[in-house]
Parts: sequence; structure tokens; C-alpha cells
Amino acid sequence: MTHLKADSTSHSAVQQLTKMKRVKGFQLSLISVSLLLALTACGGQQSDAEKDSAAATEHQLQEEVKEQQLAVPKQEIAQADQNTPEGINPQSQPIRVQANDAMIGHRALAEQVSTDDDKSADMSISISSGIYGAGKQASERMIKMKSLSRNHIMGQMSAPGLPPFREASNRDNFSRHTANGIMVAGEIPVSTFSIDTDTGSYTTLRRWINQGRLPEKGTVRVEEMINYFNYQYSTPSTVEQPFSVNTELAPSPYNEHKMLLRIGLKGYEVDKSQLGASNLVFLLDVSGSMNSQDKLPLLKTSLKMLSQQLSEQDHVSIVVYAGASGVVLDGVKGNDTQAINQALNSLKAGGSTNGGAGIQQAYRLAQKHFIQGGVNRVILATDGDFNVGTTDHQALMDLIAAKRDKGIALTTLGFGQGNYNDHLMEQLADKGNGHYAYIDTLNEARKVLVDELSSTLLTIAKDVKIQVEFNPAIVAEYRLIGYENRALNREDFNNDKVDAGEIGAGHRVTALYEISYVDSPNQANDKLRYGYDDATGTEKYSRDEIAFLKLRYKPIGEDSSRLISYAIRRDSGVKSLAQASDDYRFSAAVAGLGQLINQNLYTHDLSYSKVIDLANSAMGQDAFGYRHEFVQLAKTARLLAGQEAVVEGENMSSIIHPIKPMPKSKVEVQPKYIAPHIIPIPLSL
Repeated sequence: MTHLKADSTSHSAVQQLTKMKRVKGFQLSLISVSLLLALTACGGQQSDAEKDSAAATEHQLQEEVKEQQLAVPKQEIAQADQNTPEGINPQSQPIRVQANDAMIGHRALAEQVSTDDDKSADMSISISSGIYGAGKQASERMIKMKSLSRNHIMGQMSAPGLPPFREASNRDNFSRHTANGIMVAGEIPVSTFSIDTDTGSYTTLRRWINQGRLPEKGTVRVEEMINYFNYQYSTPSTVEQPFSVNTELAPSPYNEHKMLLRIGLKGYEVDKSQLGASNLVFLLDVSGSMNSQDKLPLLKTSLKMLSQQLSEQDHVSIVVYAGASGVVLDGVKGNDTQAINQALNSLKAGGSTNGGAGIQQAYRLAQKHFIQGGVNRVILATDGDFNVGTTDHQALMDLIAAKRDKGIALTTLGFGQGNYNDHLMEQLADKGNGHYAYIDTLNEARKVLVDELSSTLLTIAKDVKIQVEFNPAIVAEYRLIGYENRALNREDFNNDKVDAGEIGAGHRVTALYEISYVDSPNQANDKLRYGYDDATGTEKYSRDEIAFLKLRYKPIGEDSSRLISYAIRRDSGVKSLAQASDDYRFSAAVAGLGQLINQNLYTHDLSYSKVIDLANSAMGQDAFGYRHEFVQLAKTARLLAGQEAVVEGENMSSIIHPIKPMPKSKVEVQPKYIAPHIIPIPLSL
């Protein structure tokens, strides 16, 4: 029966080839014929007589194809290869050209199957279009026949393949970080870091969860999750101080016998109508990989919404980059929506990603239309890395820093996935005194570019640093949650040459410290034998203050920083978590989810259920539904983590259900063909 099937398959393939040859313009290379016949032989074993018959058939087809190729008119031969060197028989060229073309078709199709990255490059190949089409058709037929081959199917069944989103995530670039440890206040009483107003880490996490997966350990920036949400902090009491300082203290939901200190900043708010003149340069990635609904089409709609907020006093320029950079709009008025929309509608994806050249061109336009005393900003929108042109990231950082010092800021907007470089996008925005956001939906575009336009565009304070000195007489240990890549040396706080984060109009910045009092039974470190002594050192420390908060910032247009100091008293705390404000409890829940996903080692009393319950009890004002959405994401994350049976007080980040073993097979199967991208799983008796 196997021989009959193989003979039938081979016979049908020969008949199909005979029909295909009659089609006008169809030509197959010798390589294509050989590969096709070889693949049809994979359907089953053949006898010696059948192999001889197949070989004779193959030889006959090769001779017929050669005769057809030699019959190509001389005009097509000359067009196929105009650069034939002297001394080479031109009649042999069509075979070589077609063979090369077939290999090009095979390689292109193989790349299409193995990756979703649709980046394209400009190619100039002097071959006949009919020859290219024939080679591509043959390749497609061979791939289809190979996929239907019994042995090929057995090879694919030997091990499960990765889901498409998992393969895409492997090409994304998300930096890992180690969570801040528990510090002993008697040894290192001072904690110093730069503020962070980015939100990209939360929206990328939302995309992951909605796709049915959790990010890798240590890739979520918890501070960006916390700062995604709005909190009802008090507004600045005076124009001289651009932001207010708010603190709150309550028992920690993460560990028993510990406290959680929240420090919140809020910049003064500016209505969109009072932003002043803006000089905006849209730097847009139109490379081939942007050809997806969640990339270039979403980008166009997002920027159209932004342009609707502009007026006649504003200027808009558009620079695109792919294989090369180009100017689409050069300083049109902000209310010229027709010109802006037409320019955006004309954009099409194609080419590689020459982002370095695009950035230089964008800064030239920003300098050309510079508005003294206004908003001057480049808005970079892309889905990935820069892979041609200026790929030296340090050189890009230096360029962005130099333009920042001249008053031109940089905001980065991320789109899509597959080759996304989250780490680079955050770094570029940080260097450019700008804001980094990830746009995964149209609602997120509205949030960043419409609802929060003032904070996205208008910076009200530069180089904002936070330094907290803990009182060892009261605080034994402390742990800063998040801000791992924003840490500063203690001496950097007073050094105005050290760059730090910016705060925009209406921006809210939140930092959380988990602390242990000296009388707490839950401490990670043993008390020192030498040094501070409770009995003799009481005069040295205040018994009323747990910490002393200091902030430094530079007003816009000034190079010298100003200092704000604030004492945090022990009696400002409440005795139970339920007595804390809604904003406090919700920010603690958000930080808790981030720590669970990062598999933080210091959350012993935290679980997904506790995060969900805490967030549900602290909805507060949720006009846009962002807090309700967070609860749904947390519930999905709990299921994705495999925690269906929730036990109160269980640390669910540390539990991993074992995978059930596959049932043992009675017969050992050794597949003849194993796909090269699949690792076979041996089956034991």
C-alpha cells in the first residue's frame, strides 16, 4: 500500500508539472525540478524499480526544461543578463539566471515562514519578471507539498512549537534589572534617585497580559506602573514652587510588621489653551515592519488626534525614515489640518530602519522653526530598533543630549511588537528630557496625546532628584520599590551637572518605601554589635521624625538647582491599611502586581488575590476606567500565573504548578524527518 501511494503521488506530480509547463511564461529551473521530485519521494519508501522509474522521469523533465530554456529568445537573454563577461557563452546564461532567481525565491519564502518581520530593502535585480514569477510559484508549491508530507508532519509532531507571540517576544528588547534590596538605615541612611514620569512599562505589560502571557522576570519597571495612574495629590500652593510634596504612611500590605511610606509629587496644571506656541517635529518610522494595523495605521490616527489640539501659532513638521530619511512637511501651521492629514495619509511602510539619519534631519527642522520661549520638541514614533545608518546608540545619546541643552526635547512613542526596543526608547526619552509612552490602543493614544497633552509637551521643572535620609533611631531597614535604573550616588544630589528626570505640567510622581521600625520583629538583618546603641544614643536622633525628605530641581531656563526639604513625622502614619486613602492603597496594589510579576524576593505576604482585593477597595475617582481595567488585568495575570486555587496569605509568585508528564507510548516512534527548528522529545517505553 505504501508503494502504491508513493507511485501515485509521484505520478500526480509529473502530471501537474506537465500541465504547468503549458502555461504561458512558466519556466522552472533545474534546481526547482530536482527539489520537487525529491520532496514527492518523501511520501513513502520506494522499491528499486520505482526509484529507477522516478529517476528516468526526472531526467526526462530536466531535458524538456533545458530545451525550453534554450528556446528563450535572444532578446530576453540579453535583458536577463546584460553584464555577461566576454568569453562566456551567452546561451548558458538563462540557466544560471533562472537558478539564481529560484534560489532568491526560496530564500525569500523561507524568511517569510521563519519570521514575521516584514522589513524590506530596495533591491535591483536585472532578471525577467516571468522567470521570477515561475521560480516563486515553484517554491510555493514545494513548500506546500512539504507541509503535507507524512514524514514532515511526524517531525513537527515530535515537539510542540512556540506560539507566534512567544517567537515575537524573543526579538523584543526589554532590559532586566535586579530589584532594590533591604538597606540598613544605621549603615546607609540615605537613599537618592531621579524621578521618572514614563508610563511605557505599564502599557507593554497590558499588551502582554491581553495576549495571554506574562513578561519575563525583572523586565517590568514598577515605578512606571505606579505613575501610569492619576492620584489626588494637592496642587502647588505657590507658583514659585512648580510641584507639591505629599507623604502618607501606613502598614505595608507586602510584609507583616512593616510600614509603607508613600512620597508623591504633583506639578502645577496648565490648560491646553495656555501651552503657548509649540514647534513640533514628528519623526516617524515608515520601515517595512510598520506595515501592521497596530503600527503605522494606529500611528497616523494618533497624530491626527494630536494635531486637532493645535492652533495657528503652532508649527508642525514631519520627517520619515526607512532606508533613507525625508521631509514630508516643513513647518506648516498647526491649524492646517488638511495638509497634516494628507501628509499622514500618504505614508506607506517599506524599507529598513535608518533612524539615526532621521533624528538628525528632525533636529535640523526643529532648529529651523525654533520658537523662543515656546515648546520645541521632536516626537519619535517607531516600532523597533535602528538597524542601518547611525546605529551607534551612544552617538545618538550624545546628539540628543546636545540638542536638549539647546532647548529641543525628545518624546518617544512606541508601537507594535516583534522587534521592539523598549530599553532604547526609554533611554532616548530620558536623554532628551522627554516622556516615553507605549501606544497599544487608540484609547491610549487619546490618553497621552489629548487628555494629558500638557504634561506630555510642557516641562515645568528639570533634573528633579529625590533624597531621603532615614532616622536610624526609629527606622531599622528600608527598601525602595522600583526606580532601579534611576538610582543616583549620594553626592549626585548636590551636583547640578548630573542629569535627572523632568516633570511636566500636571504630572504626578510617586515613590514607595517599605520600612521596618527598630522595634519590629520582622527584620531581614541582625542588629550590629558595635555602633549605634539604643541606651546611649537617644540624644543624637529625633524621636519624632522617621525621615527627612529633600528634593532638588531646576526651574525652566535656569542652570542652578533649588532645594525643598520636608520632615516626615512618625505620628503622620495610620495604624491600619484600611485607614489609608484610596490613592495610597491603589498605588500599593499596582506596585504589588509589578513585584509579583517580577518575582520579587521581598514580598512574603503578597498574593495576586490580595492585590485584586486591595485595588477593588480603592477605586476612588476613576473617570476613564483605568483602575477597573487594572483589576481585570490582575485577575488575568493570576490565571496566567497558574494560581486558580487561592489560599489566603499565600505568596503566589513563588508557586509553579508542575507540568503533568506525557503518557508513555507503547511503541517507540523514530520519525525520519525532524524539522530543523524543532527539538525532538525522546519517547521512553
